[in-house]
Amino acid sequence: MTRHRATLADVARLAGVSLGSASRALAVPHEVRPATLERVQCAVAQLGYVRNGAAQALASRRTKTIAAIYPTLDNPIFAVSIQALQQTLWGLGYQLLVASHDYEPAREVDLLRAIVERGVDGIVLVGTDHADGVYDLQRQYGLPYVLSWAVDETRPGQCVGFSYLDAAQRMANLVVERGHTRIALCPGIADCNERVRARIQGTRAALQAHGLVLRDDWIVERPFTFEGGRSAVAQLFQASERPTALICGTDIQAVGAIGECRDRGLRVPDDLSITGSDDIELASLVEPKLTTVRVPTAEIGRRSAERIVGLIEGRPLGETQALQTMLVTRESLKDIAGLAPHPSRHRKEKQR
Repeated sequence: MTRHRATLADVARLAGVSLGSASRALAVPHEVRPATLERVQCAVAQLGYVRNGAAQALASRRTKTIAAIYPTLDNPIFAVSIQALQQTLWGLGYQLLVASHDYEPAREVDLLRAIVERGVDGIVLVGTDHADGVYDLQRQYGLPYVLSWAVDETRPGQCVGFSYLDAAQRMANLVVERGHTRIALCPGIADCNERVRARIQGTRAALQAHGLVLRDDWIVERPFTFEGGRSAVAQLFQASERPTALICGTDIQAVGAIGECRDRGLRVPDDLSITGSDDIELASLVEPKLTTVRVPTAEIGRRSAERIVGLIEGRPLGETQALQTMLVTRESLKDIAGLAPHPSRHRKEKQR
C-alpha cells in the first residue's frame, strides 16, 4: 500500500496555521515568529514532509542554495571556514553545496557548469585567479558571486579576505629581525594562484627593504601538503649553501618540513628555523611549536555568507574591507641575532 505523501497543506493544518504562514516558516524561518516556526517544524517532523525543491525553484526562481567551490577539502583552514559559511547560511535560510577542484583550473569550470545547470542562487569561490570560463558562466547565468580569501581593488563588492602580500611582508620582516639573512620560501605553487604570487612578492619586497635578496633557487614551489614541506627541505639541503630559515605558505607544509628535518637529524630551530601560515590547531601542538600567521578563518566564512545572501537579495552592502592577520611567535623561529624580541614590538604585533 502506497503511503500518502504529506503536503504543505497537511503541515499547515496540523500546525494550526495558514498555508502562507507554513510556507514562510520553511522558506524564510528568520522572518517568522518563534512560536509559529516551532509548530510548523514539529508538524514537518511528525508528517515526514519534504519540500518539492524543483517546484519551489520554478515558482520563486530561487533555490535557496549557495554553491561554494574550494581548491581542496584537505586543509583544516578551509574546513573551519566552510563550517562558518554553512552555519551562517543556515541562519539566513539558505543551504550550502560544496565542491573541490584540487587546484585544477579546468576542473573548476566543469564543476561550476554542473552546479549552475542544476540551479543555485549564488556562488562562493576562493581567490581571484580563475579561468575565463568561470566568469563566463557567472555572467551567462547572472549569478551573484563572492571571491573569498581575497582582496582586489577592482572588485570592491565581491571580495572577502585578507592581504597575503601584507601577511608575507610582516612574516619576512619578523624573520629578518631575528637575525636571519639566508631565507628560503616554500609558498605553494604560483601557477593559477594569485595568493601564492602575493606571498612571493611580499617576501621579496620585505627582504629587499633590508638589503637582502630572495634567491630564485631558494623559492621552492611545492603543494600545500605535508609531503610538499618535506620535499622543500630535501631540495634545499642537497646544496652546500643552505638557508637558516624556511618560510612556508601553510602550517601543513611547515609541519611536513619539521618532520623532514627530524628524519634527517636536523634540529629545528637550531639548524633551520621554520615558519608557517594559518595557525591551525596543529601549529601549537607540533614540537617545536610553530611560528605562524593567524588568519581570520571563520570570519571569512561568516562574512562570505552574509555578503552572498545580501547580493542575492539586492541589499546595499557597500565595499568590503581587508580583514586583519596576526603574527604568532613560537619556538620554531630562532633568534640568531642574540637579541630578545623588543616588548613593545611584541605588543604591537599581538594587537594587529
